Amino acid sequence: MPHALWHLSDIQSTIQPAEQSDGGLYVQAHYSLVSTGTERLVATGGVPRSLHADMRVPGMIGTFSFPLTYGYSWVGQVKAPGHPLHKQMVHTLWPHQTEICAPAEALFPIPKEVPPLRATLASNMETVVNAVWDSGVSLGDRVLVVGFGMIGGLLARTLSRMPGVQVQVAETDEQRRSQHLDMGFEAWDGQPADLAFHTTATGGGLQQAIDAVGQEGKIIELSWYGEQEAKVQLGGDFHYGRKQIISSQVANLPSGRRARWDFRRRKTVVMELLKDPGYDAHITQVLPFAQAPAFFEELRSGVMPPLGTAFDYSSKI
Repeated sequence: MPHALWHLSDIQSTIQPAEQSDGGLYVQAHYSLVSTGTERLVATGGVPRSLHADMRVPGMIGTFSFPLTYGYSWVGQVKAPGHPLHKQMVHTLWPHQTEICAPAEALFPIPKEVPPLRATLASNMETVVNAVWDSGVSLGDRVLVVGFGMIGGLLARTLSRMPGVQVQVAETDEQRRSQHLDMGFEAWDGQPADLAFHTTATGGGLQQAIDAVGQEGKIIELSWYGEQEAKVQLGGDFHYGRKQIISSQVANLPSGRRARWDFRRRKTVVMELLKDPGYDAHITQVLPFAQAPAFFEELRSGVMPPLGTAFDYSSKI
């Protein structure tokens, strides 16, 4: 029987057995990635009741009122002799657990050029791809990324690969500011940006993004606040400057692409991007799965988490 990370309440997590459905392919876990912002809200009971149905993920057990299993990006190897996917490394959206039984159509084969640990970035990279599409970023744009967490870091790296795009980062945390400088990303120099991507889930960060863009600039809001409010000032030059705030969210494709794109085509683009070993730098902590409850205890306490945390399932529970 598989073992899963369970959030028993808004203050307690543990690893316990989880019943497994039949009718799919058996897949053994290698790694799963923590989507820090979303999973902190889940673990603290911050998911609005109106979004309980929308926020469910495949394989999730329980409800957001607790107890429940939850996770965002999971990588494992198929163990299904005779099936075309046998021994294939795959990525899927699934809770943190040691093994799963999933339908073949929910499993995305990982190219051999993408190591399993790096492949756990795929779900967050789908968020990045959507944000780039939503922004309309173009050649020569000056772009500001506000916040250098997981999403902000992946955004900065992806945008920096676009010809002629100048990427700068604004980060208030000293450790994360040091990280983005060590990775070669420029600190914001105060010049007006054409576009600003906001990722901090704070009103202060959003205000900085609003103030940082020039005339008719765009602010792409990627943060999810749950039931928290974000207070900003829309006086000053926001109205006169014809600035735009655009919400970008991963669960739907941008309307201008839906006629030609589906989620698997988007995932194919993500896997092509992840062939770049530079993305490895964004996973800064790999913990044995047995330490997952302790990690969430710290996450609930408000301690600034590492840039990117993954769980390793190679050790037995």
